[in-house]
Amino acid sequence: MSTDHHSKLAIHGGLADGRSVFARRSSVRRAARRGALVLACALLLAGAAVLLARSLRAGDLQAATREQARVFVNVVHPRQAGAGEPLDLPGTLRGYTESPIYARASGYVQRWTADLGQRVRKGEVLAELSTPEIDQQLSQARAAADQAQAGFELARSSAQRWEGLRAQEAVSQQDLDEHRSAMEQARANLAAAQANVRRLEDLESFKRIVAPFDGLITRRTIDVGDLIDAGALAAATPLFTIVRTDRLRVYVYVPQADAIRVRPGMPVSVSTPEQPGQHSQGSVVRTAGAIDPGTRTMQVEVEIPNGQSQLLPGAYVKVSVPGPDTSALRIPVNSLLFRAEGLRVAVVDASGRISLHPVKLGRDLGDTVEVVDGISKQDLLALNPPDSLADGDAVTVVAAPEPKTR
Repeated sequence: MSTDHHSKLAIHGGLADGRSVFARRSSVRRAARRGALVLACALLLAGAAVLLARSLRAGDLQAATREQARVFVNVVHPRQAGAGEPLDLPGTLRGYTESPIYARASGYVQRWTADLGQRVRKGEVLAELSTPEIDQQLSQARAAADQAQAGFELARSSAQRWEGLRAQEAVSQQDLDEHRSAMEQARANLAAAQANVRRLEDLESFKRIVAPFDGLITRRTIDVGDLIDAGALAAATPLFTIVRTDRLRVYVYVPQADAIRVRPGMPVSVSTPEQPGQHSQGSVVRTAGAIDPGTRTMQVEVEIPNGQSQLLPGAYVKVSVPGPDTSALRIPVNSLLFRAEGLRVAVVDASGRISLHPVKLGRDLGDTVEVVDGISKQDLLALNPPDSLADGDAVTVVAAPEPKTR
């Protein structure tokens, strides 16, 4: 076969051509080995990177798991109760003395001198009435008294004359006794007539309506010409209402559970919704000393100085009676754990470990409760402890946030 044919068939035709073919094949093999080595290295590096990434992710996962497994709690110290919670009771202010002024005599209003909101003194004239009927009755009674006086004078002179005649044995004792009796009867008639005059004079003096004490006129219901009926009947209307306001009083009703600690002389605080933050000091002056079986409350009278008239009679007020001193500790209600074995609180020690303490509660004050046994003032209590918390569990104490300042 010819060389050309051999070369077409890729058969080396000579030594030089064979060397070149083998050289090319050797370089291809070397390149293939290098490529395989590079690929193997790349695969190894990729595998190492994947393993490293997995290792890092596993560490992060474990760290996150540990972080999520940690229990974070806020803590609080029990607070000494000291004075108990004040007892707030509703009440209505009343004047120390309140009096509706009625007319004692019937007549027409002639004039009035005191008006609404005016302060008056004791004995000051508030109004005057015109009483023509009483005036006529008084004139008639005085005339009757003068008639009785004349009759008595005649009977007395007659009795004196009959005394002289009896001394001379000129008349009988019976005649003397009759004249003596007539004199005593005339004396009694005169006394009755004089008493009727005094009654009508007193009745006529009620034409002048006067203030019974120093106070403030809080109501006036009359005007000139009004017809006034005497007395304080159901249909009668008071002419004036006068109130003493330098001292006020308020009646409150203390529940049976707190009645035992209310005593005369106890200081109290009085406040009104219209003046928040302002308190007036008063004191308990007397108590009923018994529980009303219908309401299970005890009536208590409180007296309040009101020299500057800061408080208004008739106003709604809140009377705060101080609570008794107690040695109990107060804790928030969200620090309690309700377990089958009883109430518990989670106490955090210095190493962050939980110790569940049984407690004995006192009064329930709403957001807080009193604890009479089971903890001390130095204990740290976990707030909102989870139900799964057990003795010896480790917790992380979260610092309380700093209060915001303006």
